[in-house]
Amino acid sequence: MERRVKRVSAFLAALVIFMCTTVLGFAQTADENDIYIADSVLEAAASVMPVEVKAKAAVLMDVSTGKVLMSMNPDKQLFPASVTKIMTLLLVTEAIDSGKIALTDMVTASATAASKGGSQIWLKEGEQMSVDDLLKATAVYSANDACTALGEYLAGSDEAFTAMINERAKQLGMKNTHFDNCTGLDDDTDTHLTTAMDVAIMSRELLKHERITNYTTIWMDSLRGGATELVNTNKLVRFYEGTTGLKTGTTSKAGCCVSASAQRDGTHLVAVVMGSDNSDDRFNGAKAMLNWGFANYTTVTPQIDKSLITDVKVINGLEDVITPVIPQSSSVLVKKGEEQKIKTDIELCVDVEAPVERGQVLGKVILSLEGETLGEYNLTAPKAVRKLKFSDIFSRLLSSLGG
Repeated sequence: MERRVKRVSAFLAALVIFMCTTVLGFAQTADENDIYIADSVLEAAASVMPVEVKAKAAVLMDVSTGKVLMSMNPDKQLFPASVTKIMTLLLVTEAIDSGKIALTDMVTASATAASKGGSQIWLKEGEQMSVDDLLKATAVYSANDACTALGEYLAGSDEAFTAMINERAKQLGMKNTHFDNCTGLDDDTDTHLTTAMDVAIMSRELLKHERITNYTTIWMDSLRGGATELVNTNKLVRFYEGTTGLKTGTTSKAGCCVSASAQRDGTHLVAVVMGSDNSDDRFNGAKAMLNWGFANYTTVTPQIDKSLITDVKVINGLEDVITPVIPQSSSVLVKKGEEQKIKTDIELCVDVEAPVERGQVLGKVILSLEGETLGEYNLTAPKAVRKLKFSDIFSRLLSSLGG
């Protein structure tokens, strides 16, 4: 009996050691994989979308406010293909608006521009074409030769222009972006990368220039007196209500990409889809995001209640009180049905010491919705109020005695 007990005890001891070793081994494995597991959970959470988008990454952004309404892997670096050309369109449009160049300027195609492959309008070295036509060819037909010619005209060389778009990307806060060229051609590079979020950022910036939609909404057009036909690579221009653009892109490395923008009833949205397996998936994904955005959100301009703004007393001023200027509030994006929930808070000085300068801040208006600040606007002095002088006091005294 005693031997039997010892054998059982030995067996139990061995079992305990085995179990402890297994548990410790599991615990060690779990510790080693904690970061991996956490990252997997986060990626899965980030991939939860209210609509189906068959792509590697996607972002839906409100153009007016920059608010992100949905996203999937927004900061994943991917090849953008010709979506890159949004940066060319942006820099050229900014140069036109600033007066640096004009739409009527004639650009002479270089050997570099004429040698670009992929989508092109077959520019010949030495051929001249206007900035207007080159913009059209870039925005509508995604012509690599036209895009390169524009960049060279603006910066002096293809390399200098690539440096310009990278610098502008940094200024816009596109922290996960690096461009090796202005066209998006990626056969000879592994570092021409950006993200869905950064594409949304540059798309939003471009859409601030209304003139660009003169090009991005063209379905069919022509160049060279009708000899060169252009058909927009963005099918949504023809088939989606309210489309304002913007740019497609396709390579074997990038897959099918699109930055699709549309505006309805004052709400302007941009849907970015990157890395779809085919063209239908990118357009269907973009449409699904835009449809969801328009169905669930609306753009409103909150009205500030003037009765909440009181006069401010001016201490030792030529005038006793001053009425603050009430600012015009900007449009804000809110969920449909929550328009009446916007809260207005006023922070205003009771009094102010003279002298008061014209435009001096006297307080502010804060618009919020369920704790989220929608906008802050300064309440300012409409005019200057100088400090009282002895002569002013003496004049008032004589005036009162005379009365």
